[in-house]
Amino acid sequence: MGKVDYKKDFKALYVPKTVPGIIEVPMMSFALIEGQGNPNGEAFQQATAALYSFSYAVKMSYKSGAIPEGYYEYTVFPLEGVWDLADKSKPSTDKDNFSYAIMIRQPDFLTEALFERFICETQKKKPNPDLERIRFVHAEEGTCCQMLHIGSYDDEPESFRRMEAFCNENGYNRASMTHREIYLSDPRKTEPAKLKTVLRFRISKK
Repeated sequence: MGKVDYKKDFKALYVPKTVPGIIEVPMMSFALIEGQGNPNGEAFQQATAALYSFSYAVKMSYKSGAIPEGYYEYTVFPLEGVWDLADKSKPSTDKDNFSYAIMIRQPDFLTEALFERFICETQKKKPNPDLERIRFVHAEEGTCCQMLHIGSYDDEPESFRRMEAFCNENGYNRASMTHREIYLSDPRKTEPAKLKTVLRFRISKK
């Protein structure tokens, strides 16, 4: 098996067009942390750091004395977040009221036993209290509407309006008010107008 690159091998999931479309999202494995609060705060940054430290430990395990069975070379997947409001009575502009599950997709060879191993190894090399909060989960979103949003995170509502209008025109309803964001750009190195984010939510037939 050659090197797996999500932008090439899973292009439909991670490099959609800048117009809404329908996609079937299969079962996937993730390292996941749930939390609440402003994504610009320190707590969110610490949780993100824990997910990346763990994910790179899995990727670099081919250099260890115990290479995982079935290991293959791959590009670490991007950070994803499923977002909701903790208190539904508050406006979506209140970022302190955000509820989230942030995650990074994991390769197919990762098992429960390997998950525990890499959590322990990462704790020793890069201690982070949020490593203990990481869960290994399997999720299948099913039928979704998605599009590539280019620009500031604050401008996402306009893209969501386009997606909902597209669904309505094509006989679908939005099945959940939660939504998924996949971050293809590093906000620390990319100006807001050029940020690339996959937006996705589950849908059902009318």
